[in-house]
Amino acid sequence: MKRKLIASLMTATMIAGMLTGCGGNSTDDSATTSDTKQEETADAGDDASGEEADVNEDGTVNNPEAVKVDENKLVFWSLFSGGDGEYMDKIISDYNATDPDKQVQSIMLVWADYYTKLQTAVAAGKGPDIGISHASKLPELVDQGVVEPLNDYLDEMGVDLSSMYADNSIDSVTFDGDIYAIPLDTHAEILYYNTDILEKAGVELNADGQLDISSKDDFFAILDKCKAVMGDGESVISLTNNGDDPYRVWWATYFQMGGTPLVNDDGTEVTMDKDIAVKAAEFVKSLYDEGYVAEGIDDHQKFFQSGKAAFYIGGTWGTGALEQTDGLNFAAQPFPQLFDNDSCWADSHTLILPVNPDRTEEETKAAVEFMVAVSKDGGATWAGSGQIPANKEVLDSQEYKDMPYRSSYKAALDTAVLPSKNPHFYAMKAGMIDSLNTLWSNTADANEAIDSLYGELESNLD
Repeated sequence: MKRKLIASLMTATMIAGMLTGCGGNSTDDSATTSDTKQEETADAGDDASGEEADVNEDGTVNNPEAVKVDENKLVFWSLFSGGDGEYMDKIISDYNATDPDKQVQSIMLVWADYYTKLQTAVAAGKGPDIGISHASKLPELVDQGVVEPLNDYLDEMGVDLSSMYADNSIDSVTFDGDIYAIPLDTHAEILYYNTDILEKAGVELNADGQLDISSKDDFFAILDKCKAVMGDGESVISLTNNGDDPYRVWWATYFQMGGTPLVNDDGTEVTMDKDIAVKAAEFVKSLYDEGYVAEGIDDHQKFFQSGKAAFYIGGTWGTGALEQTDGLNFAAQPFPQLFDNDSCWADSHTLILPVNPDRTEEETKAAVEFMVAVSKDGGATWAGSGQIPANKEVLDSQEYKDMPYRSSYKAALDTAVLPSKNPHFYAMKAGMIDSLNTLWSNTADANEAIDSLYGELESNLD
């Protein structure tokens, strides 16, 4: 893959933006506010430059460059500001307690700002020692020269990833034969349901405590039963009215209907099946039109936690928060098969080594040691958040198997459809979400929305 000098891609305006910092609304897997603040996220005082760290109520930092850092520790930037943040905090705390060569200081950024600030910091030569990347974002970071390959350090440590991870996990972090990240998890969009409401509606679970759904008709029949017992201010399905989550349902539906990859492997041609894309969009729109989704749901996890919805179509990262919700009786299973196959939307978190000219070789090796330990030794803790751990030893452990809920949707690993390794995918995704939003908001029909979506894909080809 052709490498680009990231400095040539960042303008002086972006670097200035890095210095001022800004807030943003979460729209992905860190979208819900955690009540737990990281102990080491930020010092309320000034850094060496005199700028004060701007810390939000949930512990996220708007200007990470202003955080006081311990020069004897490795700096780890993360985007886990949702229900999964407290689990990463524990992993770091446990790791530091082992008296490693280098302890780790965590700085938690606002999700919406994370990648811009990471890329800008690296361009300015002030990147963190360790970071997080979604597998879908990693091709862009590699292409722009934001991250360093890990091969030499893994070889020196005697770490063989092939014995630790599935082939598809390793492939997702490998570019031109070089490994650029350590896999951490797979997180999928799954189906949660309120068992009290289902019982009230006369919906029975099977012997495994799950719903028998093998078609759209099966699903709609269950939804209709629940709709009959829902009251004012409630919703059969808790789903946002725009943004990532209806897009993810569209993604799953498109591939369940037999949709082809959106672009080819080279990223030079749009290969999406427009007819299927339209049908998938019409299906998702029907969930709103049939009254299964109430208007105005901004935080669908919190809405489900309040007990006002029979179903919640959301990410695996919500499990940890849901099971801590008093009075909420729920169960979970993979996104149901509604059409020809059981595909679902998914992505993965990975641990990365951002380019940092101030990091010594000793510190770099210590950073890689931490990255491996997070995925391996901290894997069971991370599974507590609800994510499906990438490490095979953790997946096969009795500790993981004994965790409630998690094993019920582990099968999503086999049905997940991840994006192709395309450095322009995030730009494509933003355009796709914007296009689909016009359909959910009734400002365009399905054909118009998909025409716009197709154009967004075309505009971001190599």
